[in-house]
Amino acid sequence: MFCLSLIFINCGEDNSSKQTGLAIELNTKSLLLGDTLNLTISNPKKLNITNVSYQLDGKTISKDEVLQNITLGEKSLVATVHYDDKTETVSKSITIYNNIIPSIYNYEIVNTYPHDITSYTQGLEFYNGELYESTGQYKESKLRKVNFETGDVLKNVDLNDNFFGEGLTILDDKLYQLTWRAKRGFVYDVNTFEKLKTFNYGTSKEGWGICNDGETLYKSDGTEKIWVLNPENLIEKGHIEVYTEKGKIPSLNELEWVDGKIFANIYQKNGVVIINPKTGGVEGVINFTPLRKLVAQHDDLDVLNGIAYHPERKTIFVTGKNWDKLFEVTIKKQ
Repeated sequence: MFCLSLIFINCGEDNSSKQTGLAIELNTKSLLLGDTLNLTISNPKKLNITNVSYQLDGKTISKDEVLQNITLGEKSLVATVHYDDKTETVSKSITIYNNIIPSIYNYEIVNTYPHDITSYTQGLEFYNGELYESTGQYKESKLRKVNFETGDVLKNVDLNDNFFGEGLTILDDKLYQLTWRAKRGFVYDVNTFEKLKTFNYGTSKEGWGICNDGETLYKSDGTEKIWVLNPENLIEKGHIEVYTEKGKIPSLNELEWVDGKIFANIYQKNGVVIINPKTGGVEGVINFTPLRKLVAQHDDLDVLNGIAYHPERKTIFVTGKNWDKLFEVTIKKQ
């Protein structure tokens, strides 16, 4: 399995009261999805505590809450403590990890097609059987419709020189394209490439990858977070954080929705993680590193980037930045 650059984060940054010493205590050093919290209050001054209520990320929970139907990642745990006609609030930062080890998936190449070697691929997606691609680099970024079998460009729009193109996705005949650091995205008519509107990002750090499930948009920003967007107003409704059973997966890049899961490239890695969109848990990994040896070797050759699922063929198309080939593959759990 390729290196995921996991970052392990211990559970339990305390914010205990300096005056009373009150603090939230856990019975474990790390928390997995499905665990029970078993919360208690440390009370070194033996205060007469009459009531304690807890909240996890603003939602009321019990002291024996089971961590289910919840997303992974960093959470804020708050306790409101009542004692001697007084009330005090203490907090604790916790991290919830996934409760499964990711499965390893193997791939098989079923077809190889030509790909524009000058394309710094950032986004790749099929829509109604047609392949669309977004490319990056300042003064070179493009939006394209491509004949995947021949590599011929059927439609092309050049971005302004000050925009660095990133991911794309298509929903209800609207094509959504991200740019990198400008905190701005574009919406086009997929049939004409007419620009319909421009939108700004919210809390998300940058624009990297984007996909959709037929109703909602999912956007990566180069961190472990995937933001959930309303496709009508492009408002960020929240986010999930992508974790394994050991730590978070940073640098999430190109995204693709495949049969209810989010497939994601990791920047500077030649592999893909398979993510549960409800929790953020990594359920599988695919190592595509050998593909890089099958393309033309040149100075501008860069990493794998670009995932497109073909629902009719039930295959996945992958390529990379400045690769001269597009690979059609099937995957199977090892």
